[in-house]
Amino acid sequence: MDKHVLNGVLLAFLAYASYALSDASIKLIEGALDPFEVAFFGAVLGLGAVPFILGPGDRLTDLVVSRHRGLWLLRGAFAVIGSLSSIIAFTALPMAEAFCLIFLLPVFVTILSVVFLKEPVGWRRWSAVIVGFLGVLIVLRPGFRELTAGHLAAIVGGFSGAVTIIILRALGGKEKRISLYGAGLIGPILVSGLLMLPRFAWPSGEQWLYLAGYGLLAAGGNVLIMLASAKAPASLVAPTQYSQMLWGVGLGYAVFGDRLDGWMFLGMAVIVGSGLFTFLRETKRTTWWRRAPPVHPQ
Repeated sequence: MDKHVLNGVLLAFLAYASYALSDASIKLIEGALDPFEVAFFGAVLGLGAVPFILGPGDRLTDLVVSRHRGLWLLRGAFAVIGSLSSIIAFTALPMAEAFCLIFLLPVFVTILSVVFLKEPVGWRRWSAVIVGFLGVLIVLRPGFRELTAGHLAAIVGGFSGAVTIIILRALGGKEKRISLYGAGLIGPILVSGLLMLPRFAWPSGEQWLYLAGYGLLAAGGNVLIMLASAKAPASLVAPTQYSQMLWGVGLGYAVFGDRLDGWMFLGMAVIVGSGLFTFLRETKRTTWWRRAPPVHPQ
């Protein structure tokens, strides 16, 4: 592998490690703060990545300027939904279990691309969709275990991420990277900032540390994935996302005392296999992540 490309892949692995540590920071808060408050501060700290994302000729005002206002607002709305659902999921579920359900994202992308972009989808990708949902049934085992709001939140988080990808694909490089990134921050800042007021509690020193980890590590991950995408092809960058599952298992075991049974590992394997196949098929159809860094669900 070319050294330049190898560096890009390594940066991608580092980016997803940063994302996983950001998610672990949410869990360390242990639900002591309102989810709206966590989302607000996470988005505010996400502004730290802006200087690194500004391109030649970009201005700070481009954060809130868009050539396609409707899609920009939709991007912001789903950033709010995605951030809140991820916070709830990682607070309520073991990390690996939350990642399992969030990683339905490529399955949702396939379905949404048919419904909204009218893309033809062959039997292989439809098979991957079915297999992905079977993996979810293995993880959830409805009727054999209690299902919680955390499970629903994780699935909603994956769906929100898929909508973001469809929006980026629909724009087809016609929007500035900084504008798309801005929509993912302005939405949570405005909406979560307003909704957090009735239950606002000033964070403790320890909670500030976790909030900083949540926001800054996610921002750093966005910068790293942008750099990775500039060095390596999307077909090599995209699959590295599944390294988060290993981080989820490792952090869950070492930090939070999570224990996973054999059914959970089987479900994880099925979902990851389905997602990897779908992602690799998607790289043949779009290069949206080369035009704009994917923003972490939060």
